[in-house]
Amino acid sequence: MKKVGIVLAIVFALTLVVGCTTTGGTAPKSGGGGAGKPYSVDLSTLSYKMFSDKGNNTSGGGAGKKNATPIANRWDGVLFAFSNLPADITQYKRVTINCKYYDAKGEEIAQSDGKAMVVMVYDLAGDLKGPEMGAGKNTPLKEFNLGGFSGMVSTDKGSRVNLTQAPGGVLLQAADQGVKFIEVTQITFHNGSASGAE
Repeated sequence: MKKVGIVLAIVFALTLVVGCTTTGGTAPKSGGGGAGKPYSVDLSTLSYKMFSDKGNNTSGGGAGKKNATPIANRWDGVLFAFSNLPADITQYKRVTINCKYYDAKGEEIAQSDGKAMVVMVYDLAGDLKGPEMGAGKNTPLKEFNLGGFSGMVSTDKGSRVNLTQAPGGVLLQAADQGVKFIEVTQITFHNGSASGAE
């Protein structure tokens, strides 16, 4: 009976350790991606195309971190492409994305829920929207309320992401008809927090 008790105690201890690491307990101090140092995308290297939700396609665009052509309709948006992410980007387990939104007059719109959403995309020529909710085969991250109170991806802690390859870019969609321009202000991959603190 003592052996059974010891085995049960070991199983219980292992369950606690595994539970903490899978439910957001204590994050490991190291974990790839430059020994845990955050990687911030150089925004000056971004290019973009305009996205049509109705046609589920892209057109036009140019270089930069803000679209020059206004977003036409609700759920349309801007597909921002990365130029060359490092090979070890898949070692990062979190991402923080911050943006600013502007109306048709170019005036900044206050951040809140229901303004914009973000989809991270592997293949920019593939499925850009992914499933209705959550991650998909070509879309390792999908989050509503980008910049809003209930959105996690715009916080220093960011959103969890499980990358199997380097993403090609991010699709930012206007959830509000009044959002006409979106400017990317930060995209940081990290394992602790976007600021580098654990």
